[in-house]
Amino acid sequence: MTVDTNSTALVSTTKSNWAPQFSPIFPGLNTTETEPTYNASKIDTGATLSKEKLDLSQYPRGWKVPPTDSAEVKAIIDRIDWSLVPKSPKHKAQNGDIIQTGYDASKDPDCWWTSSGCTKPKIDYIPSDFYNCPTKGDWGLTYDDGPFVYSSDDDKETKQENKWAEPELYNFLAKEDLKASLFYVGSNVIEYPAAARRALNNGHTLCSHTWSHPAMTTLTNEQVVAELYWSLKAIKDATGVTTKCWRPPQGDVDDRVRAIAWQMGLHTVIWNEDTDDWAMPAPGGGNLPPEKVDAKFEKWIKKQQQGKYNTGIMVLEHELNHATVGMTEKWLPKLKETFNIVSAMQCNGVTQPYWEKSFEYPAVH
Repeated sequence: MTVDTNSTALVSTTKSNWAPQFSPIFPGLNTTETEPTYNASKIDTGATLSKEKLDLSQYPRGWKVPPTDSAEVKAIIDRIDWSLVPKSPKHKAQNGDIIQTGYDASKDPDCWWTSSGCTKPKIDYIPSDFYNCPTKGDWGLTYDDGPFVYSSDDDKETKQENKWAEPELYNFLAKEDLKASLFYVGSNVIEYPAAARRALNNGHTLCSHTWSHPAMTTLTNEQVVAELYWSLKAIKDATGVTTKCWRPPQGDVDDRVRAIAWQMGLHTVIWNEDTDDWAMPAPGGGNLPPEKVDAKFEKWIKKQQQGKYNTGIMVLEHELNHATVGMTEKWLPKLKETFNIVSAMQCNGVTQPYWEKSFEYPAVH
C-alpha cells in the first residue's frame, strides 16, 4: 500500500478486496510531536490524576448527537465512498428500546446484530466483526463507557461514586497484571483526558464507543460520521493515538454503519458473553440483583472447567459505577485461576490497533 504525507494510507490487510480505509485528519490538533510508543516498563499506579479537561470549545456538546454541518464532519463525509455504503433503513427507538417490528431476522439482509446477532457482513468488502477470542481458554477483557469520570458535583450520590472513578479500575488491573480493551465515549474523554492517558500508558488498548452513546442504526449516515469522528478526535487529542477499533453502543450495528465505520478506519468489535453488569443498582444502572451477575461468572468458570467452550470468549463489562468496578474486582482474581485473561484486541492478533505505526503491543501467545 502507498503512504501519503497526511498518514491516510490504506490499511494493509490479508484480503485484497476490502473496502479502502482512511485515517481521519483532525484540524487544530498538534500532531507533529513524536508518536507515542508502547510502555513496557513499570506502569504508573498513582492514586490521583489531573482533573484538567480538554479544550471543550473545540468540541460539540457532550452526550448529544453532534451536528453534521461542521467543516470537520463535512470533510469526512466528502471522503467516504458512499457507493460502498448499503442503503439499509434507519431504525427507530422508543423509550430507549430499538424498534425491530417488521424486520425479518430470518433473512436479515442488513446483518443487523440487534435483530439477529449477525457478525459476518452480507457485503463481501467488509471483514467480520471481532466477537470472541479464537484460542480456547482465553477471556477477552473489555470495558465500555469509560473513562469513568471523577466528578466534583455537589450531588450526594455522585460524591459517593468519586472513589470508584479512574484510576481505581486501571490501578486494580495493574496490580493483577492484566490488560484490557477499553471502549471510550468521546464525551467522557474530553472531561477526563488524564484517565485516557493513564490507560494508554498502562498498556491497555483504546477503542471508540462513539461520542454520545446512541443506538447507531437509528442515526442518519451523516450522524454516524459525526459520532465516530468526534470520538476519534477526543482520543487523539487526549493520548496522541488514532484508534482503528470501535464498539457500537448496545451492539447496535448493521452493514450500513459498519461500512461507514470501516472506511473511517474502524473495525467493529462486539462480544459473545455479556455480564449485564450495567443493569445492577447504581448511578446509571438498573434493578438487576448483583447475584444474577455473580451467577454468570460462576457459570462461565464452570463451563470452562468442563471444557465446553470451543473458542475463547469476549466478555462485555463496564467502567460505569461502583457496582460494575466492584464486580470486576471481585471476579477477576478468581477468573485468572481458570482463564487466560487477555486484551480482547490482542487475543484477535491485533498488535497495532492505531494508525500510529510506531505503537505496537506485544503478541499475547
